[in-house]
Amino acid sequence: MTMSPDPQPAAGGNANVEGPRVIEQRGLYFDELEEGVVYAHRPGRTVTEADNVLFTTLTMNTQALHLDAAWSAAQPFGQRLVNSMFTLATVVGQSVAQLTQGTIVAQLGLTDVSFPHPVFHGDTLYTETVVVEKRLSSSRPGQGIVTMEHTGRNQDGVVVARAKRSCLMWTKEAHHDAV
Repeated sequence: MTMSPDPQPAAGGNANVEGPRVIEQRGLYFDELEEGVVYAHRPGRTVTEADNVLFTTLTMNTQALHLDAAWSAAQPFGQRLVNSMFTLATVVGQSVAQLTQGTIVAQLGLTDVSFPHPVFHGDTLYTETVVVEKRLSSSRPGQGIVTMEHTGRNQDGVVVARAKRSCLMWTKEAHHDAV
């Protein structure tokens, strides 16, 4: 005898359908984010040579510092560097599940991006985010603008990337009313 799973309502679906209660993974809504709190995103992400080569070539970046081991060995760091755009994307990406998954309307911009220390193959990236400012939108009811500062560190705690990111976020009530 084959048993089919109990029907489950889709997101925003009929709550009267029988079956287990569904808890969907999501980030935090505008009203749940707290200024000054440090959100630590785990697990870390160990960067491989394949990550660096693939990202660099997919983005058509021909920089020898990322691709040519022999040439890079003669440069100041003595080895290839991980593409800083990969580092930035990973640092921002590590925050998504905890902060913005399903609760963001749009990313508005990135500012104050810096890379104070290089990332090498085999380094592990860890990210922390602090909400530095938030305000309700004056033109988009039920949404607010959140500015957060992401800090990426390697396995030794050395800061390898910083960026401020502004996002348009749903308030909890408005998002539930919209779906």
